[in-house]
Amino acid sequence: MSDLLKNIDARTRLAGTNKLEILLFSLGINARTGRRETFGINVFKVREVMRTPNITAAPDMPSAVEGMVSLRGALVPVVDLGRYAGMACDSAREIMIVTEYNGHTQGFLVEAVDTILRLDWAQMRVPPDMMTANLGGLVTAVTELGDNRLVMMLDVEKVLAETTRHDDEHLFLSIEPLRDKDVTVVYADDSSVARKQIERTLKVLGARSVAAVNGRAAWDELQRIAKLAENSGRRVRDMVQLILTDVEMPEMDGYILTKLVKSDPRFEGIPVIMHSSLSGMSNQQLGRSVGVDEYVPKFEPQRLAETLRRRIAGASVDAAV
Repeated sequence: MSDLLKNIDARTRLAGTNKLEILLFSLGINARTGRRETFGINVFKVREVMRTPNITAAPDMPSAVEGMVSLRGALVPVVDLGRYAGMACDSAREIMIVTEYNGHTQGFLVEAVDTILRLDWAQMRVPPDMMTANLGGLVTAVTELGDNRLVMMLDVEKVLAETTRHDDEHLFLSIEPLRDKDVTVVYADDSSVARKQIERTLKVLGARSVAAVNGRAAWDELQRIAKLAENSGRRVRDMVQLILTDVEMPEMDGYILTKLVKSDPRFEGIPVIMHSSLSGMSNQQLGRSVGVDEYVPKFEPQRLAETLRRRIAGASVDAAV
């Protein structure tokens, strides 16, 4: 299985082209449909795929957390994705996908891995409301393969938030409101958990917000605002003070959204902040290459608030000059 990901570093060149590679895997039988569903995870977030090592049970863990394993001297929490998603499996899940989000490593137990598939983000669609409801918001995007299989992209951030307590109240306590009460932020993220945390951060700051579930929806909203600004004889930056975007999103990713914004003179003076769980330096550099003004890791609301405060203040000074 190590050969499956041996060229993972070379795949970083896909970023900024609206393309991605996903690792396909199964979790077991869906008790509701009786089918074995196919899921996917972005290869950028996968460190390795391996046979499940010995797991040491840990006390006071959420039910889907199997325990901890030692990988090259580091203790890594292990989440049984099948159990979390309510999928039945005939035997123990013997495959572990090792992932990295925001510099934190964790293992996900799955039933089996299939292959790596290269796609365009435009082929990934926002899941229909019925699918979202049936799977408890666990899926952020879907696509159909040539063999008529549906591939569902997992909202891994939701899994981590519910198994590692990302939403602790103390994370928001020291955030102070903005002095300027006339601030609007447009943000794009396909994860319901991430959108909830962004919205909560902006609410504490006292900023208005316009939410979008992906880059395409955010671009459509920005186009609408730009048209409104034109018709009213105003500048867009007087109506939107900052744009916050995730990287991975169906239909249009954050790199392409940023390219569009930065190449359109109507949006001049509006900072674009990339907000992502892809925490590697290569991803930050790719963001800067398309014009991103700053990068903020996810699940750090205090750091996000500080960055927004500084960038909004800077944009206001530039606008006054």
